[in-house]
Amino acid sequence: MKAQILLLPGDGVGPEVVAEAREVLDAVGAKFGHQFSYDTQLIGGIAIDETGDPLPDATLDAAKRSDAVMLGAVGGPKWDDPNAKTRPEKGLLAIRKGLGLYANLRPVKSYPELIDASPLKPEIASGVDLLMVRELTGGLYFGQQTREQTPLGLKVVDTLVYMDFEISRVVRLACVLARGRRKKVTSIDKANVIESSRVWRQVAVEVAKDFPDVTLEHQLVDSCAMRLVTAPGSFDVMVTENMFGDILSDEAAVLPGSLGMLPSASLGEGRLGLYEPIHGSAPDIAGKGIANPLGTILSAALLLRYSLQLEAEAVAVEQAVARALTKGARTRDLGGKKPLSTAGMGEAVLAELA
Repeated sequence: MKAQILLLPGDGVGPEVVAEAREVLDAVGAKFGHQFSYDTQLIGGIAIDETGDPLPDATLDAAKRSDAVMLGAVGGPKWDDPNAKTRPEKGLLAIRKGLGLYANLRPVKSYPELIDASPLKPEIASGVDLLMVRELTGGLYFGQQTREQTPLGLKVVDTLVYMDFEISRVVRLACVLARGRRKKVTSIDKANVIESSRVWRQVAVEVAKDFPDVTLEHQLVDSCAMRLVTAPGSFDVMVTENMFGDILSDEAAVLPGSLGMLPSASLGEGRLGLYEPIHGSAPDIAGKGIANPLGTILSAALLLRYSLQLEAEAVAVEQAVARALTKGARTRDLGGKKPLSTAGMGEAVLAELA
């Protein structure tokens, strides 16, 4: 297979972890007989510095010409002024919208070797294997925002807007994915208070009728947050709207013990997807060579699975990561007496892949 992959290293530790993911992709190509070519473009804070735009037209154009996009991270203290006209995160929102990527997949899996790193008791954290599916292009993050100075004070309004088809397509994807897992979908809403959540629940029920082999349950977002830390093993596939998904997926991310472990995939109607670790730019450790690259390497496995349809190759990468951990490979965030550098962890995975 020949494939064009766009690399968006971004800010902070992004360039460091993307470099390790590229090394793994090259190793996969060499081992399985594929040819991957790369382009590199700007996004986020560095794009603001160099072009004034967090998502330059050249970046979006290159993404549309690619088979898949690998992203590092965006943002940092340099661009954190809340009154700034443009922020790095707008580049991420814009590329998702521009590519029609409406669903963010975040698999959360506990590794037996890292169970002591989890903040939860071992009996709770053990055996976690869930998939969070978050709607990406609707909700509060894309609704109209206004500020108005009134006689009573400053009035701000954020509008939460969803079309029924936006809900339907992401719930349908969750049901399709559940068929390849344990055939259970938990739809998360706030239907006891919010009208959009009532419509969300209504649409989810209708979509589920097309999947009689999949069990659909509903959960209010507040009780779901509690259940995630008391009984995370009870979840299989979780699906929810944009802001709820943003919050809950970050909560779920601590279950394995480190944000540095978790990958994500943003998908749309076709095969083109955007893949990134869920951690941020970590400016406090940027340039020190100590960031954990496993979240990005596992994102590369998702790239192989969903955009390139290379399941065996994706499994090979995931198994290489698991074997490296079994043999004691650890970066600083994972503990260990002799933590590896970013490159050292990448080399440990490459050794297992070979």
